[in-house]
Amino acid sequence: MDVADLTEELVAIPSHRGDGSDESAAGEFVAGWLRDRTDAAVTHDEHGNVLARKRGDREGPSLALVGHHDVVPPDESQVADGEYVVGRQTGDRGEERIHGRGSADMKGSVAAAMLAFRSADPDAGELVFASFAGEEQGGEGCRAALDDGFSVDYAVVGEGSTGYSAAGVTDVAVAHKGRRGSTVVAEGAAAHASEPEAGENAVYRATDAVDVVRDLDFPETDVLGHGVRGSVAVTEIDGGSAWNVIPERCEVTVDERTVPGERAALGRVEDVAGVTWQVDQDLPPMACGDAEFADTVQSAAAEAQDGDPEQVVKPHATDAGWLASEGTECVVVGAAEPGEAHTADESVAVPVLRRCRAIYAGVADRWLA
Repeated sequence: MDVADLTEELVAIPSHRGDGSDESAAGEFVAGWLRDRTDAAVTHDEHGNVLARKRGDREGPSLALVGHHDVVPPDESQVADGEYVVGRQTGDRGEERIHGRGSADMKGSVAAAMLAFRSADPDAGELVFASFAGEEQGGEGCRAALDDGFSVDYAVVGEGSTGYSAAGVTDVAVAHKGRRGSTVVAEGAAAHASEPEAGENAVYRATDAVDVVRDLDFPETDVLGHGVRGSVAVTEIDGGSAWNVIPERCEVTVDERTVPGERAALGRVEDVAGVTWQVDQDLPPMACGDAEFADTVQSAAAEAQDGDPEQVVKPHATDAGWLASEGTECVVVGAAEPGEAHTADESVAVPVLRRCRAIYAGVADRWLA
C-alpha cells in the first residue's frame, strides 16, 4: 500500500476535539489496520492511544516510532457535509501534495510509521509503534501512557523536521524547545483617579514586573554541539475597570520558550511589591543525549534522499519532550515543513512521506540489528 493512499484515508477521518467530535474513530482505524496487517500485539487503550509491539529473537533496546492521530479543529474550508475535505494537487516545486486537516500535523507521518512498522522485522530488541491521542491538548495521551508505565529506550517522533537546513530536506531534530506559559498578577488598592495617592496602582506594579521580565537573560544550552536558545516575552496585559478608577488588579501573560535544563528566572517578578507569579502550562523541551543514535538516524535520513540532512533544533514542543522527561532518547523526524501545520491550506508532500517511510524503516533495521 502506498503511503499517500493511507494518508488520505487517515486525513478523511475527523479527529479534533469539540462539537461532539473526538479522535476515537481515527484511533480505531489505526488499531484495526495494524491488527489486520501485522502479527504485532496491538492495543487501543482507554486514553485513545494506539500501541503495537514486535520483538526480535535476541535481547536489545526498544525503539518506538511515535506520532499522534488527533488534529486541531479544521478551518471551514476543510469541511464539507460534516466530513473532512481531502485532495491532491501539484505544489510549487512540482511535487504531488495531499491537502486536508492533519495531513502535515501529522497523519502523513503516522501513515509512514504504520507502513514502516508493518514491514520491519527486528533481529534484536523491540520495535514499538505508538500513536497518541490528545497531543494537541498538551500531550494528554502521551502523559497518560507514561503514567500507565509506557517506557522505551529510544524514539523517533514523526513531527515535522523537513525544510530546516534547506528547502525540501528532511533533517533530524536532536533537540526542541519547550513552552512555559505563566501569569504575573499585580494587586493594588482601588481609589478614585482624582486621588491616585489614596490607592495602590496595580498597573504600575505590573509594569515594574514587566521591566523585570524585559531584563531577564534568555535561557541557553548546548545539545550534541548545537546551540539552543530560548526566549521570554510578555504577550498580553489586562488591568483596570474604568477610566476614573485606580486599578486594583492587573494580569500579564508571559510566554517562555524553554531549553533543556534551563529556565529564565521569572520568579524575580515577585520581588515587586504586590506581585505574584503562577505557571499555567509547562511543556518540556527535548534533548537527545545519545550521539550514536542521532548519527544513526541521520545516516538513515541521508540514504533515503538526495539532499544532505543535518542535525537541527526544532522550535516547537512535541510529545518527544514528555518521553525525554522519562528517560527516552528521542529525535524528531517528520514530513511537515515550517508553516504547513494548523493552516487553512495545510498540506504535505507525497515524495517526503515516502522518504519518511524509508527513514523509519532504515532506523529500525539499523538500530535493532
